[in-house]
Amino acid sequence: MRDKILEKSNELFLNLGFKSVTMDEIAGALGVSKKTIYKYFKNKTELVNAVSNHTFNIISSGIDDICALKENPIDELFNIKQFVMYHLKDEKSSPQYQLQKYYPKIYMSLKQKQFNVMHDCVKENLTYGIELGVYRENIDVEFISRIYFTGIIGIKDKDQFPLNNYSMKTLMNYYYEYHLRGICTEKGIKKLEKQLKKNQI
Repeated sequence: MRDKILEKSNELFLNLGFKSVTMDEIAGALGVSKKTIYKYFKNKTELVNAVSNHTFNIISSGIDDICALKENPIDELFNIKQFVMYHLKDEKSSPQYQLQKYYPKIYMSLKQKQFNVMHDCVKENLTYGIELGVYRENIDVEFISRIYFTGIIGIKDKDQFPLNNYSMKTLMNYYYEYHLRGICTEKGIKKLEKQLKKNQI
């Protein structure tokens, strides 16, 4: 039952937002009493925390699986993007922004975990890209991996990038092009151009 509660809550939170979904609505969607949910989670904050970490673990595991395939680093980035967007329902409800606003402690804890996972993943991607000749040899891998994380977090700020002006898919495509054009060799740019055609906004 705990897993069912997590899955249904995750679906509702991603579609409607962490703030607007009530415990009554979650119970109703599951066809159980609110008392059943409180058997597993003492309040909504505890449920939000559990759902956030559950989703984070699923996404982290999926990213590890994609990285293990050792595809071309540019293809790998776009495959990760597609996987994450699918699991976050294209971020229509701005989950990161809502967590930051309404559940700041959960947000800060999750942000640190995201950094640890993404930092290692991007460093490996950059190093492999240099080996294959699709990224420039003279890039600073540590700096690029950190600025990459900062940018990914930054484009999810609804005040800076209102979803009325940009869909998350559009923002991600813009950001990937921005990131990759700055580090790619001529060989890498050709690969990037193919991906951009496939991922047209």
